Amino acid sequence: MNNRVVVITGATGGLGQLAARTFAEQGASLALFSTDQEKLDTLAKELNLPNDRILTHAADLLNADAVRGSTEAVSVKFGRVDALIHLVGGWTGGKTLKETVVDDFAFMLDQHAWTTIHLLRAFSPKLAENGWGRVIAVSSPFATKPSATMGAYALGKAAQETLVLTLADEFVGTGVTANVIQVKSIDVKGSGKGTSPQEIVSAMLYLFSDTASKVNGARIPLYG
Repeated sequence: MNNRVVVITGATGGLGQLAARTFAEQGASLALFSTDQEKLDTLAKELNLPNDRILTHAADLLNADAVRGSTEAVSVKFGRVDALIHLVGGWTGGKTLKETVVDDFAFMLDQHAWTTIHLLRAFSPKLAENGWGRVIAVSSPFATKPSATMGAYALGKAAQETLVLTLADEFVGTGVTANVIQVKSIDVKGSGKGTSPQEIVSAMLYLFSDTASKVNGARIPLYG
C-alpha cells in the first residue's frame, strides 16, 4: 500500500485504532478523523509514523462545511485520496416504534446517514481522480433484516448502506469500489461473541487487494 492515502473516520475507537495500525504497517499514509483531537494526538504518537505519512483532523462530520474543509486538508497534505473507511457509528434501541422518541430516530440518521452523505459527497470526486479507490463502511445485518425494538438503528444503517451501494453503482468501471461489511456486534473484549476487530480489518485488507477489484456494491456478511 505504499503511496496509498487512507482516510479513517472514528479512528480513535477500538476498531479504528486497529485499522490505523494495520494500514500503517502495510505502508499506507493515514488521515485520521475523530471529534477528539487529544485522542488523535495520542494515537499518532503510538503509530510513530513520519510526519509526511500522517494527518490528524478533529472534525464534526455532521457539518458539511467542516467535512469539505477536512477533505481539502487531506488533499493539501498528500495530494491525493485513495480510500475512505467510515467507522463512525453508534447505537440506540430496545424500544418499540411507538416507544422510540423522535430524537432517537434523528440521532441514528445523524450518526449513520448524514455523516455518510457528507463524507461521500466530499471525498468521491477525489477518489475518482486516481482510477483506483476503496470505500468501506461497517454496517449491520439489521439494515436489511430489521427486528423488533431495533427500528431506529435499522433505519440509520439502511440509509447508510443505500448511500454506499448507490456510490458503488456510480463508480462502476472507474477502478473505485464501494462495499459494506456487516457485523452484528464487535467483540472488542475478545469474549468470542460477535466479530473481532481483527476479523473486520482482515476483510478490509481483502477489499483493498487486487483480487477483490471486482467486488463492488457488496454486503459482506461477517457474523457467522
